[in-house]
Amino acid sequence: MAGAKQPRRCNLPTLLATISAAALLLFFPRFSPAAAAVEKGRNRSSLLGEPRQWATGKDEAEILAEAEARAGGGGEGLLTRDDGREFASLDSMVQWAIGMGLRLCGFLPRLLGEFVYLNPKYLQSESIWNSDPDKLREKAAELEWLSAEELLKRQMEIKELMEKLKVPSDAELMKIAIADLNNSSVSLEDCHRALQELLLLVEPIDNANDLDKLGGLLPLIRELSNADEGIRTTSAWVLGKASQNNVLVQNQILGYGALERLVKMGYSSSSQEAAKALYAISSLIRDNEHGQELFLSENGYAMLQHILSTTRTNVRLQKKVLSLLAYIADFQLNTGKSQAPSLSNHLFIKSVVEMISSVPDLDLQEKALLAVRSLLQLTSADATDLQKFSGLDDSLNTLRVQLDELTSHEEQREYALEVEILRREVHIVFQQKINQARVVAASHEN
Repeated sequence: MAGAKQPRRCNLPTLLATISAAALLLFFPRFSPAAAAVEKGRNRSSLLGEPRQWATGKDEAEILAEAEARAGGGGEGLLTRDDGREFASLDSMVQWAIGMGLRLCGFLPRLLGEFVYLNPKYLQSESIWNSDPDKLREKAAELEWLSAEELLKRQMEIKELMEKLKVPSDAELMKIAIADLNNSSVSLEDCHRALQELLLLVEPIDNANDLDKLGGLLPLIRELSNADEGIRTTSAWVLGKASQNNVLVQNQILGYGALERLVKMGYSSSSQEAAKALYAISSLIRDNEHGQELFLSENGYAMLQHILSTTRTNVRLQKKVLSLLAYIADFQLNTGKSQAPSLSNHLFIKSVVEMISSVPDLDLQEKALLAVRSLLQLTSADATDLQKFSGLDDSLNTLRVQLDELTSHEEQREYALEVEILRREVHIVFQQKINQARVVAASHEN
């Protein structure tokens, strides 16, 4: 409404500053006789209200002149404290004023804190943010100090509240999720939720190390045989994440026989389930020679060949297989093994070689070249072994034609040239193997 008196707005920082400034004005005017004289013309103002000036009949300049004249006379007792006692010197007066100011600065936050503490709902009300100083003075006047018993009671209330608000630890959350997996009466939705929580919780290596201690590995491995595809897929995902770059968890999962079930999942018609099974297998056998031996004993390479040779398999999954093959072959080379019988199957090598030219995808073809290069290095110089790569020359020539066409496109030229360099390297390695086989054959004839 027009003309209506609007309440003055106030916030806590402004309130504190106002109280401090007003209180200090009660002390610091006494720093000089002139200021003291000026103060005689004023009444004591409210800590929160506006100061009010009384008329003195003299202007301020005249008052100052009289005060300085009196000070020049060397009058004793001009500087006095509130209790009437005189200061011995100006220095003692300044020290007293500083001390009072420091005590005031220490007292005001406590005063304000106690007020808020005793009146928690007051902070939430509009009155503290939209009120006038008179009302604030009335609230401050109601302040009462807490007794020792009341303080102890408040502390206990706060402690109980903190216990209720306490966030459970990762271990406690893992226990809850594992309990849900072990509970046969839990709904399918809750089972999915428990697996999703474990997927996040096992990412830190300390949590992954605790997974078996908390009884979580066996339920996860059991869920690999669940009738629900989503449960199987997420369980494999959790196992893969927990064992990634973690030898301890790798050996724990391998010891429970999970690899057999994961290999079977790799044959799934669902590309998502097969991808998560492959992810878990890759995590389990990377940098783990024992895991790779178990993968061989479970005929895992037949599963990889199935993924590569199945036309309905998506390209993304085939890329994962080729990357895993290149890694396994390189690992075999780095561990001092010149040959790898598990990787020398004719149909298996044929499936890898066909990837070089079967799909016009540079990323897939690059990964196929890397896998073939590593497999060639593991192959002996025996002519029989090299026959397994009989289609390699044709695949390399087909790829060369494709790369020549791609170099004419500006956006693909650089990548095509990189793949061409790799193609030539594979061709050189293959020719070296052929020459070695001829030398071996000639030596046998002699």
